[in-house]
Amino acid sequence: MDDSLELVVGLGNPGVEHRRARHNAGFWFVDLLVQRYGGEFRPRRRLYGDTAEITVQGRRIRLLKPMTYMNDSGRAAAATIAYYKIPTDRMLVVYDELDIVPGRAKLRFNGGPGGHNGVRNVAECIGRDFWRLRLGIGHPGPGRREQVIGYVLRRPPADEHGAILDAVLASADALEVFLDKGAERAKTQLHSRQLEDPAPGDGDPEEPG
Repeated sequence: MDDSLELVVGLGNPGVEHRRARHNAGFWFVDLLVQRYGGEFRPRRRLYGDTAEITVQGRRIRLLKPMTYMNDSGRAAAATIAYYKIPTDRMLVVYDELDIVPGRAKLRFNGGPGGHNGVRNVAECIGRDFWRLRLGIGHPGPGRREQVIGYVLRRPPADEHGAILDAVLASADALEVFLDKGAERAKTQLHSRQLEDPAPGDGDPEEPG
């Protein structure tokens, strides 16, 4: 395992109709990085997605938004790491997580997909040895699969939306710590922040993208 990062992949679905859906939290994260560090996304057909390049803590980081739709995200991730010759343990995949409440985020290396089809597809294409940043979107509660699908594809209410964006901002700050002081320091900063309940709707940050 390497504490360096060369690629950040934000998972989501393309199209204006999906832009503000919970399932696009990964896109929100990489859009914020572009806003913060001055990059620009451009379509790359051979990589099946939109890519950008930024510099964080003096290091070049490539960003990817797969345009293959969520369940086929691995095709874009695999093409990108092959093209740029990036080891999988230097890739961070960012995505929405049903089992974490809005406002919280978790960073880890390796692990299972936890029911997330985009992450499952990435792991099927390149293996499991990559970093994951899980952005909490909350769970709709017990119900049929169709109810969960509808939940992730809808825009959250204002308070939840603000809480998710707070976690996106905190995670971007943690990325700087990751690159400067290592993954353990980044996890400590990000996870300890979650010990206090967020206050959504109070000074919500501007929506990325």
